[in-house]
Amino acid sequence: MSLPSSRRQVLGGGIGLLAAMPATALARAGGASAGSQAGGSQVADAPRSTHTQDLVPFQGVHQAGITTPRPSAGMIASFYMLAESLDDLERLFRTLTERIGFLTRGGQQPDIDPLLPPAGSGILGPVVQPDALTITVSVGASLFNADLGLADLRPRHLRQMQAHPNDALDAALCHGDLSIQFCANTPDTNIHALRDIIKNTSDLLVLHWKQEGTVPQIPSMPGQPEESARNFLGFRDGSANPNSNDTPLMDRIVWVAPGGVEPGWATGGSYQAVRIIRNFVERWDRTPLGEQEAIMGRVKPSGAPMDAPVDGSATEHHVPDYDRDPQGTKTPLDSHIRLANPRNAASDANLILRRPFNYSNGVTKSGQLEMGLLFICYQADLEAGFITVQKRLDGEPLEEYIKPIGGGFFFTLPGIRDDADWIGHTLIAAARAA
Repeated sequence: MSLPSSRRQVLGGGIGLLAAMPATALARAGGASAGSQAGGSQVADAPRSTHTQDLVPFQGVHQAGITTPRPSAGMIASFYMLAESLDDLERLFRTLTERIGFLTRGGQQPDIDPLLPPAGSGILGPVVQPDALTITVSVGASLFNADLGLADLRPRHLRQMQAHPNDALDAALCHGDLSIQFCANTPDTNIHALRDIIKNTSDLLVLHWKQEGTVPQIPSMPGQPEESARNFLGFRDGSANPNSNDTPLMDRIVWVAPGGVEPGWATGGSYQAVRIIRNFVERWDRTPLGEQEAIMGRVKPSGAPMDAPVDGSATEHHVPDYDRDPQGTKTPLDSHIRLANPRNAASDANLILRRPFNYSNGVTKSGQLEMGLLFICYQADLEAGFITVQKRLDGEPLEEYIKPIGGGFFFTLPGIRDDADWIGHTLIAAARAA
């Protein structure tokens, strides 16, 4: 197809003008390319970060990345496991521990014979920075099969995630034998860590699915309470989350305690629930503000609950009082926050620790934005936690604007206590003893 003559003339004239321009004029107009013509050396400016040296210790009674402050970038990767014996499984866990130690601490990549593949992908350069990276390893129900002799050691509530009425689960985005959560200040650090683990476990793991996400960082304001980031529906996501710095509270809500119904090896671990929840943002953006707020149960600009004072002083930290609103006059009975946490004596047993990220996966075949929430939460009891909360939410008005499409249930292994320990040690020891 030929260009219209008028357009050819414009383009031709533009090319002629460029050819006639001196290098100094090109430099003012174009920058880098002009610099090379003039003999200079110019590169594109790279974003600068002051947080690449942030280091989160990976050793402890519990794994990092759960009560650890949430950084800007997150990722969940799910794998199929190729281990055929306990020896294979132990080798996998020991290899993961070694790689987690290096990747989260950072350091110089070793020099390798040029005839061999390099030690790392190189996307972070020859020296890996810690960048607040945490790597959290969890196992799925499918790992506890008779082939490896682990059937009797399955955590009590661990099972394959079942579809709820509003779900449209894609098998390619669900379940797995093992999940690894990566969290860091920058997405490239997570990608680097994922590729490192894939390379070093290629005979033991096969990647099943992954989902990346980000969360905007909210600067702290002196004298002001911390604010939660907003999700892609424009509401704050994280309001009323339990305080992860409250150790007794985390011991009750998040961590498996000794002497309970769980197998002894699971002490110090936690249940991980992952949901990839697509948001129908085009439909949401055409919904009146008052309806959006009624669906969520919060005022959109501030995040305050609907029964908060209207003088502008209320924030997302205002605690709703449903006893004073039994008919749902202010906060609708079917609003998201009221169903998720009715704030009564019974619902106190259903608290979960949320760690969500926003995701954006491009455009669907129908021309809609494919974006939403990578929802991740942790709890000591999966049945009392996420499953019970989700059952209360089934049928909520928000379902018109969201569609869960993937995810899974996993059990996060206890922590790596010291240099002699390794991830999954208690599970393997229990299996060998049995």
